[in-house]
Amino acid sequence: MSAIFELEDITFAHHQNLKPVMDGFSLKIEEGSHTAILGANGAGKTTLFYTLTGVYKPQKGQVLYKGEPLEYTQKGLQRIRSEAAVVLQNPDEQIFCSLVEEDIAFGPLNLDLPRDVVEERVDAALKAVRMTPFRKRPLQQLSGGQRKRVAIAGALAMQPKVMVMDEPTAGLDPQASMEVIELAEKLSLSGVTVLISTHDIDIAYRWADVSSVLNHGKIEFSGDSNEFYSNTEMVYRCGLLVPSMFAMNNDVSTIRGQEPSPYPKNVCEFSAKFCDNVKSGRVLLTPCDQECAAEKYEAATSDMKDAYTAVYGSDVRYALTDRNIDIMFDALDSCMTEAIRGNDSILFYDRIYKPIVEAQIERLKGFGFDVDTEVFE
Repeated sequence: MSAIFELEDITFAHHQNLKPVMDGFSLKIEEGSHTAILGANGAGKTTLFYTLTGVYKPQKGQVLYKGEPLEYTQKGLQRIRSEAAVVLQNPDEQIFCSLVEEDIAFGPLNLDLPRDVVEERVDAALKAVRMTPFRKRPLQQLSGGQRKRVAIAGALAMQPKVMVMDEPTAGLDPQASMEVIELAEKLSLSGVTVLISTHDIDIAYRWADVSSVLNHGKIEFSGDSNEFYSNTEMVYRCGLLVPSMFAMNNDVSTIRGQEPSPYPKNVCEFSAKFCDNVKSGRVLLTPCDQECAAEKYEAATSDMKDAYTAVYGSDVRYALTDRNIDIMFDALDSCMTEAIRGNDSILFYDRIYKPIVEAQIERLKGFGFDVDTEVFE
């Protein structure tokens, strides 16, 4: 992969008399990667995002976007801000209009897109964040979590090449948080490079390919998170904690006299690693379009009457809201865990998630478990 962003020896201070927020800061962000930006409050995460998108101009060093120095001209900034969308931690900082649909349309309209194209983008963005019923609602009547979804929808409507999300799950309920992570996965599968800053180390550990850890304006670590979390002294120095799954794996591995590697990222991998001589339950993999989901549900559940049912993705979730579904969120992990328990399940999922489903099945082989799967087309 090539670097989509490179920061070379960046120094930035809000005022010449103040201590730099970023001091000798260098970082590469690979195109197409899942990158988690971690660090305690004040570590410089938000400043990093503002620097990437040209809001802040460093006093020293340079920012490269797709191999070219960022230009702090009207044309250069317009380019970066049309291709790199930012979702801020506080949604009120990026809400400009009074009605939901107007705010989501604000960015695309500034790109001088035709009105019908803008409407299509607004419709798709509202659906992606489950805010379609609120499109005519005044923003001041929404909760903080709902305004956060509107802010995410506004970024989606720009159809960016890079999505930068600063604490995207802050203020959201657990189900909405899970949908945000699904959305990040979908964006990545669509070719978008996704960066997430979060204090939720469990989400970051499970989702990210690369973790970059900031500490007092410098990069303390960047790479495979297992290496970082194995160094507890560094973890605590950076104001962080070890993820629950990482800690449990280390503890159980020590008790059983096993090596901690391979490192499970979720419940099904943890279960596969430590459950011996288990016969797999059957998993019926059922990729769906929204239009065919209901028909597939009837056929699949008729074939497997007592199977555990789960949905993965917003399209199939919308289509099957009136059906008897056992689990609406975290479905992939849940179905694989049921298989390890010897139970049958049916996984209905948006077709775009096929590579993630296949990758999870393949990863489980590395933990000694071969899932009994069948694809229902």
